[in-house]
Amino acid sequence: MAGASKNSRTTVATQKFMCPDCNAEIIMKTIVDNGRIKNIAECQGCKRVERRPKDFK
Repeated sequence: MAGASKNSRTTVATQKFMCPDCNAEIIMKTIVDNGRIKNIAECQGCKRVERRPKDFK
């Protein structure tokens, strides 16, 4: 009767995003701005900042 919990059954998949301009990796950062938490995507090569990795296209 005691099965695995729902959280233990999920798989963790990491995805690498690449910048179309400079082919560098895009990393996600979490910053605190004015007391609020914001997630931003930043390119390692050209230092371009967007809201999410999909916005780089």
